[in-house]
Amino acid sequence: MRILGISAYYHDAAACLLVDGEIKCAAQEERFTRIKHDASFPIHAIRFCLEYSNIKPSEVDYVIFYDKPFLKFERILETYLAFAPRGFRSFSLALPGWIKDKLFQKSQLVQDLTEHVDQKVQWTHRLAFSEHHLSHAASAFFPSPFESAAILTMDGVGEWTTTSIGVGDGNNLTIEREIQFPHSIGLLYSAFTYYLGFRVNSGEYKVMGLAPYGKPKYTSLIKENLIDIKSDGSFALNLRYFDYCTGLTMTNEAFHQLFGGSPRTAEGMLETRHLDIAASIQAVTEEIVLTLGREVSRQTGARNLCLAGGVALNCVANGKLSRANVFDRIWIQPAAGDAGGAVGAALALYYQLLGRGRVVSPCDGMKGALLGPEYSQNDIEKRLLACGACFNVLEESELLTTTAQSLANGMAVGWMNGRMEFGPRALGARSILADPRSPMTQRQLNLKIKFRESFRPFAPSVREEDANEWFDLRESSPYMLLVSEVEERNLLAGKESVDKLVGLDKQSVQLSTIPAVTHVDGTARVQTVSRDINPRFHGLLTRFKEITGCPVLVNTSFNVRGEPIVNTPEDAFRCFLGTGLDVLVVGNCFLEKSKQTKTPSNPHHELYPLD
Repeated sequence: MRILGISAYYHDAAACLLVDGEIKCAAQEERFTRIKHDASFPIHAIRFCLEYSNIKPSEVDYVIFYDKPFLKFERILETYLAFAPRGFRSFSLALPGWIKDKLFQKSQLVQDLTEHVDQKVQWTHRLAFSEHHLSHAASAFFPSPFESAAILTMDGVGEWTTTSIGVGDGNNLTIEREIQFPHSIGLLYSAFTYYLGFRVNSGEYKVMGLAPYGKPKYTSLIKENLIDIKSDGSFALNLRYFDYCTGLTMTNEAFHQLFGGSPRTAEGMLETRHLDIAASIQAVTEEIVLTLGREVSRQTGARNLCLAGGVALNCVANGKLSRANVFDRIWIQPAAGDAGGAVGAALALYYQLLGRGRVVSPCDGMKGALLGPEYSQNDIEKRLLACGACFNVLEESELLTTTAQSLANGMAVGWMNGRMEFGPRALGARSILADPRSPMTQRQLNLKIKFRESFRPFAPSVREEDANEWFDLRESSPYMLLVSEVEERNLLAGKESVDKLVGLDKQSVQLSTIPAVTHVDGTARVQTVSRDINPRFHGLLTRFKEITGCPVLVNTSFNVRGEPIVNTPEDAFRCFLGTGLDVLVVGNCFLEKSKQTKTPSNPHHELYPLD
C-alpha cells in the first residue's frame, strides 16, 4: 500500500510517502525551491519521494491532503458574517483568492497532480482529504514509540479547531475535545510575534528566544485583558484587542494602547518594553500548556503524551511540561507544524480508514527525521567539481579526526552528511557546527555566518550517553524540542549575576563552561544524538570529546537568515563560500576556505529576504 501525503497552499508545503505503513521519505518544498516556507504545490518534494522510493506515479494507491478546504472556507465565511460589516475590506480582498484557489482546491490538486506528476493517472479516484488537527494528531501518535498515549495538538487554526485533546491506542485515534476558532493559543502568540516586529508563521521562535532577556511584567495584564484561562485548560480570547478575524493585521489599536505604543517595526530597535512583553507572553503560553497537560492527564489517565501543531515547537514550554512530571514520557513530532501534516494525513488514512495493523518502533517511526534526499560520494564529488570547489577526499576515521580538530581549533564547520532532515531543525545532517566552549562563538556565528539577530541562542548537540552529565533532562531529546537547564556542575556564574543586568547586556555574562549554547537564563535547547540513528554525527561528537573532554557541539541549521536549510552539495558550497564558514564537510569531501579559488559574486546573505 503506497500513500502520498501532501500539505500545500498555506505555508510549509511538503510531501511524504508511506509504504505499507512505513515512512519512506518526506521533504519540504522550500528545500528544493530555496523559498523559505514555500506554500506552493510541492512538486519537487513529490518527485523526490517517488524517485527515492523507486515508485511510479501510477503505483500510488492514494493521495491525501492534510486538511479540508470546504470546512476552512466555511469558517472564513461564517467569521466574516459574524463580524459584518466591520471586516468587509479584508473579506473583499480575500474572497476572490478563496474562490479561485481554495474553495475549489480538489480541482486544483487534481490539476496540479495531472500537470506536474502524471497526466495518465486518474487522480480524482485516488484523492482523499483529512482534517487539519486529525493530521496533526496522527503525526504525533502513529510514529510515536507508544502503544497507547494521550495526544495534544495546538496551533493557530486548522479548519475550525485550534487545540485538540485525543487518545491513541494501537491503530485507533479519537479526538475527544476541541477548542475552536477564534480562541487560539497559536494566534495569541502570533499576535505578539506581529506586535514585536517579527513575521507571523516565521518569527515565533524569535519571541521565545527573546523572552529570557526580559521580565514577565505584563503577565497579569495579558490574563486580565486578553485571555481567560480556565482551570481545565480551556481558554477564551477577548476579541476586542485582536484584528485577525476581520482585519489585515493581527492586533488593533486597543491592543497597542494596552501595551504602550504601536507595533515595533521590522528590524527596529528592541526596547526593554519589548523584551518584557516577550517574557510575558512566553510565561502565559507556558501556563496554558502546563494547565492543558495536567487536564489531559486527568481526563485520559494516560502516562504517555504525544504533541504536535505549531505550538509544540515551543521547546521551552515543552521542557517545563516534561519537568512537571505529569507524564512518564513525552514524544513530540519533529515536523510539528503544517509540513508534518503530510505525514499525519498519510498515517491517518493507513490506520484509521484502512484499519491496517500498527507495529510500534522502540525508538519511533520518524527515523531520526532523516527522511530527505541524500547523495552518493561519487555524485558529491562530481557536483563539487562542477562548482569549482577544491577539496580532499578522506576516509571516515581521518575525516572525523580532522573535522573534530578543526572545531577544537575554533573553526566553524558546515556539515552535510546523509539524508536531509524533515522539519525545521538541523539534527546533524545539514548543520553548522562549532565549539561550545568559547564565549565568542555565539556572537561570531550570529553576525558573521548566520547574519541574524545577536540575541538568538544556539542549540547543543550531545552524545545521548553523556546528556545527563551536562543537562538536566528527564528523557532523551533527539529532535531538539526540549529545553532543559544546564547541569549545575557546568555552571560558572549564578543567575543572580545575570539578573543584575538589563536587556541584551545579559549576553555579557559567561554562565557555563559551554557558553555558546547556554542561554541567558541558564538553559539550552538540547539535541541528544544516538549512535544508532546518526552514527557519523555521533562519531564526530565522540572524536571531539576525545580531543577536548567535551561531548557537546554547537549545532545550528546550515543556512543564513531567510534561507531554507541547504539540500544539495551545491547549496552547501554556495553558503560556505559566501559566509564566514572556515570548513565544509560534504560526505567524505573536506574543504578549507583558505584553499578555495572561486569567490562569490555577492555575500550569500544578500540573496535572501530577511525572515
